[in-house]
Amino acid sequence: MQPYSGNWTLVTEFVMVGFAGVQEVRHLFFILFLLMYLFTVTENLAIILVVGLDHRLQRPMYFFLTHLSCLEIWYTSVTVPKMLSGFIGIAGGKTISYAGCLSQLFIFTFLGATECFLLAAMAYDRYVAICEPLRYVALVSWGTCIRLAAASWLLGFLTPILPIYLMNQLTFCSSNVIDHFFCDASPLLALSCSDVTLKEKVDFLISLAVLLVSSVVIAVSYGNIVWTLLHIHSAAERWKAFSTCAAHLTVVSLFYGTLFFMYVRTKMASSMNFNKVVSVFYSIVTPMLNPLIYSLRNKEVKGALGRAFSLKLFKGS
Repeated sequence: MQPYSGNWTLVTEFVMVGFAGVQEVRHLFFILFLLMYLFTVTENLAIILVVGLDHRLQRPMYFFLTHLSCLEIWYTSVTVPKMLSGFIGIAGGKTISYAGCLSQLFIFTFLGATECFLLAAMAYDRYVAICEPLRYVALVSWGTCIRLAAASWLLGFLTPILPIYLMNQLTFCSSNVIDHFFCDASPLLALSCSDVTLKEKVDFLISLAVLLVSSVVIAVSYGNIVWTLLHIHSAAERWKAFSTCAAHLTVVSLFYGTLFFMYVRTKMASSMNFNKVVSVFYSIVTPMLNPLIYSLRNKEVKGALGRAFSLKLFKGS
């Protein structure tokens, strides 16, 4: 709850500007983002269903992939529907309550941190599969997979607790206009009448800790994978081994590249309009691309999708 002062009018709701510079073509943007959102939800649901129904994919790598797909659906659903309502002028489409804003920020941060830890768990799975194939069943048992997934979700949930608590201690007065399409930390801090120095330091340190811990696990895993691949004499076997982690490495590069830029940057590099573009990339574009990357670069997923589609056509004929 915001501290009260008789000299200030406390903010009870925020107005999100969104993409104010595209008002003349807002309906085109509405259609574009709606199609992207529907496509993201559909393809992630398809992966969840295919992995769940195809016994050939009942393996740890695809267990983590279903968690990632579930997360991607929630990740986009936290921001996109509200943004879409703002584009077409639905009553209340651009406004959000103080509690709703903090809730959106909490869930968005929670899911973003969880994705970091899930990608790290998937990197560990690929490391064991390539570097310790004879011990794979023992090291990556179903029990281990469940514990890794549960730890990822738990750590992700714990990540925003302190930042949101500190945000809740700030006072917001006068302007309530957020120059963004969702309640992100930076535009909110810009509206605060309080000293935000501690809040900014905590945000930076927690973001850096999440990124470093997860990225170190990924870097060490892939360092060992590369070392193992270099010692495989057969080019065909080397490529076969690398192909099992190519999709994951592509997803990691996209996700971490944008996050490192967005959250571990200097203030001199900050530009709200440019940050909106980057935010669109990691909150909308990346969740849409990830299932495509996994389905296009993974023969087993492509095969399972093909079998499911063929079966549907066969039953429909």
